This record gives sequence, structure tokens and C-alpha cells, in this order.
Amino acid sequence: MELPDFMAYADKFSAKGFVEKISRIAKRAGSKLVYASLVLFYTLQSKEVSYKDKAMIIGALGYLISPLDVLPDAIPIVGLSDDLTVLLFVINKIWVEVPEDVKNKAKDKLSDWFDEDELEEVEKFIDEKLLTQEKNDSDEKEVK
Repeated sequence: MELPDFMAYADKFSAKGFVEKISRIAKRAGSKLVYASLVLFYTLQSKEVSYKDKAMIIGALGYLISPLDVLPDAIPIVGLSDDLTVLLFVINKIWVEVPEDVKNKAKDKLSDWFDEDELEEVEKFIDEKLLTQEKNDSDEKEVK
């Protein structure tokens, strides 16, 4: 089995390629996936984030914009679930390191593509999933 020429996709791995992909799939992907990808994208640009975290972010965002997927994005409903899983795995790993201005910038950008109901869904998602993770991480640090 011959692997595809990954360099042929080099032009897809750019800030412009990321924004184009997110713009194209925003409504279909849902506000959670878009929020997670925006947080990772803006975190990648932050000087406050370690190189290790940036490497994980590059991998996750690269997977999102890559035309090669475990589950092709064109498959309705489940096509983006593998992308969301990868993004959520990485965002859960780095959430406590994400600067507040990055989180706010991602929320602000969401309003370009989503209405109030969907933005509230993201807030609920943050409260339930990500802030719970942040609390658990800080509790573990206190125990050590």
C-alpha cells in the first residue's frame, strides 16, 4: 500500500486554510467543534503556551484540516466526530494553560457563525466539561 504524497496538501496547513475550513463546516460541525478548534488555533498563537502543548495543538488542527480522515467529513452526522474527539482530547490536556483572553477571543469569533442559542450551548459545554476538567487538574496538583 502506497501512502499519499502529504506534501501535496502543504498549502492546506496554514492559518488561511484553517479559517477557510472552519468557515465552510461551521454550521455542520456545530458550535462545540468550532469553539474547540478556535481555542486551539488562538492558543497556538499565544506566547504563553509551551512547545509541548503547541505540538499537540498542531497535530489536532492538522488532523481537522487534513483531507485524510478516519471517518470522512462528508459522512453525515458521524463524519466530524473523529475530528471533535481529537480536538477535545487535546483541549482537555491543555485547558488549564489556555489564557483567558484566548477563550474570550474564541467566544467572540463564534458569534460570526452562530446564534445566541448555540452560544449558550457552548457556555454550558464549557461549564460541564472543560471547567470540570480544570477543577480536577487543580485538585490533582494540590494533592501532589
